[in-house]
Amino acid sequence: MEMRLLGSSGAVVSKYALGTMTFGNETDERTSHRMLDEYLAAGGNIIDTADIYSAGASEEIVGKWLISNQSARDSVLLGTKGRFSTGDSPNDAGNSRRHLRRALEDSLRRLGVDHIDLYQLHSWDPLTPLEETLGFLNDAVSAGLISYYGFSNFTGWQLTKAVWTAKLHNWQLPVTLQPQYNLLEREIESEIVPAALDAGLGLLPWSPLAGGWLTGKYHRESVPAGNTRVGENPTRQFQGWDLRSGSPRTWAVLDALHEIASAHEVPPAQIALAWLAGRPGVTSVILGARTPDQLEGNLQAANVKLTAAEVHRLNEVSAPTVGNYPYGRDGLTQRSRPLG
Repeated sequence: MEMRLLGSSGAVVSKYALGTMTFGNETDERTSHRMLDEYLAAGGNIIDTADIYSAGASEEIVGKWLISNQSARDSVLLGTKGRFSTGDSPNDAGNSRRHLRRALEDSLRRLGVDHIDLYQLHSWDPLTPLEETLGFLNDAVSAGLISYYGFSNFTGWQLTKAVWTAKLHNWQLPVTLQPQYNLLEREIESEIVPAALDAGLGLLPWSPLAGGWLTGKYHRESVPAGNTRVGENPTRQFQGWDLRSGSPRTWAVLDALHEIASAHEVPPAQIALAWLAGRPGVTSVILGARTPDQLEGNLQAANVKLTAAEVHRLNEVSAPTVGNYPYGRDGLTQRSRPLG
């Protein structure tokens, strides 16, 4: 599998990461360990989890796998996240020094390790002073508890403010941003991607298949049912049937995916993943799977090589809708007449 630098750091990671949000909930421990083994065998080396995934069970499952496979700990880059509520106290959430210290300690315990390679803030905290949060992360790096840190679900201004606050204090700088990003969710390209590129942050996209929409299993003619994410919950946040099915853009993207996939003789999901892995700033695409078969199929995207014409077509049919000001053709960011 192709290897890439983790943002502006010197750490090297695989083009596809393994997300573990299903571990301990939709996927039992034995199956989770099998998926971890298959991912490692395929050449992957970056594992992403979080303290709130399955109320900590995801970290525990990954930790047990690492204990039973010591060589894996030396070869994988282990990432987790903290920020959201882990208890009933008002201090059991947020990006305060108090909460993050306890969250990090608990993650280290559940994972059975003495340090975490990539520790990420799961989202912005409007109540905690940014200096307090970044000061803690800098101290955690200095103490050897984490190697690098990054952000998840930050907006462009939040990301830029955090980077420059760290620079102002001569603190350790972040190296990654983990956003939602896929062919149906490209709005981050207006502000967030440019901010990440400007700061030298590597993107670790989550939900690369838009909650199953980009697998090609949904059709105009019928509301999904049964063992699919949207079928189980048609109002599912971000990927619900009502949210997506009424948009002509959704079906234009899916039509293009099906045609390109047919030409390559692969499932549509592999085309969607290959497109995303080639986007500017993307370091590693997080694969979230419920079964070994799903994971095996998604990992095959590493072998897909899209042509320039195919990439152009996908770019065109999935282009996000943005207002004219200040991004569109009449916006201030565009030249009104050629120069020279």
